[in-house]
Amino acid sequence: MQYTKAMVDLIQEARRRAPSEDKPSIKLANPDVLFELLRLYQNSSDTIFKALIKEAFFLAGAPWPARLEEKPRQSEPTPEDVPEGYVVKIYRGRTVLERKTGSADSKEKNESTRPKRIYRGRVVN
Repeated sequence: MQYTKAMVDLIQEARRRAPSEDKPSIKLANPDVLFELLRLYQNSSDTIFKALIKEAFFLAGAPWPARLEEKPRQSEPTPEDVPEGYVVKIYRGRTVLERKTGSADSKEKNESTRPKRIYRGRVVN
């Protein structure tokens, strides 16, 4: 896709208004910059930011304006989706469903049988 001067200006202005944790992903060198802007558009409540992205998508052409009306996909499971006895763990963007290990009683047992650590003459937890 060819970026026009107007699109570049809109993307740069959107980057200025984006939350600080999302700014590194909004770069013109990033081939997925429009997908990143779409994700931010769906999660944002800032009307000016949304207007900038909307205008950039209209300048981008055919499939992009229609994608703005799509509902965002739910990436993380809600507590109701997780089966009993399992835990959802998220590490580096990857979601894993793992079985729960032990109960609260077994944790208390482990703590009582665990050797005490001593540092400079004091017990450390």
